[in-house]
Amino acid sequence: MSDHISSAYDEDLAALKQMLAQMGGLAEEQLGMAIEAMARRDVDTADDIIEADEKIDALEMAIEERAVVTIAKRQPVAQDLRQIMVAIRISSDLERIGDLAKNIAKRTHALSGGAPRRIMTGLKRMGHLALEQLQDVLDAYSSDNADKAMEVWRNDEEIDALYNSIFRELLTYMMEDPRTIGLCTHLLFGAKNIERIGDHCTNIAENIHYMINGTAIEEERPKKDQTSMTPFEVPAK
Repeated sequence: MSDHISSAYDEDLAALKQMLAQMGGLAEEQLGMAIEAMARRDVDTADDIIEADEKIDALEMAIEERAVVTIAKRQPVAQDLRQIMVAIRISSDLERIGDLAKNIAKRTHALSGGAPRRIMTGLKRMGHLALEQLQDVLDAYSSDNADKAMEVWRNDEEIDALYNSIFRELLTYMMEDPRTIGLCTHLLFGAKNIERIGDHCTNIAENIHYMINGTAIEEERPKKDQTSMTPFEVPAK
């Protein structure tokens, strides 16, 4: 590969990385705002989050288009091709995280009448853990740090444990007082959306490991969600 072609290719990769950083920043912002909107029952902020989701969707499309053009023009192989393919995969996970943040925001309207304080505290803690996971995995990507990506991959268990706890507690509320079923169902959906964000962060971590090392993670994914076969399993959109 000539110096000119190599330089142009490096510019293409840098542009993809910059677009992903922008998309990641938007996803972080959306998630952080959604968590606070839900905790404060702030329906105005929730509506802003719902409307802003289009920006993340547009960036995903732009990244895919840039990646396809780069592959067509540069015909990369091995690690270079992995970088482009992983950029596409990460953009897809970030788009889903944006959708899930939007879904969390939508629940804010249903929670405006109030919710058990202990449950809301648990949900907020769970949300902040997911946000930390997202921030850490994006840092791992920007710095090409496979070790940091593996830390995120292993830390997903904590989000799952909180989700299981909230799930059991909400089921208890509903059994004790059927009048709470509607409210508790919305809280369950909100908790499930946060748990899924943790899963998408784990996906990103796996792709970073693959991008850097050229191999998949051999360990079994540390999944502790004990409720995935329940009726509360819902689509991300």
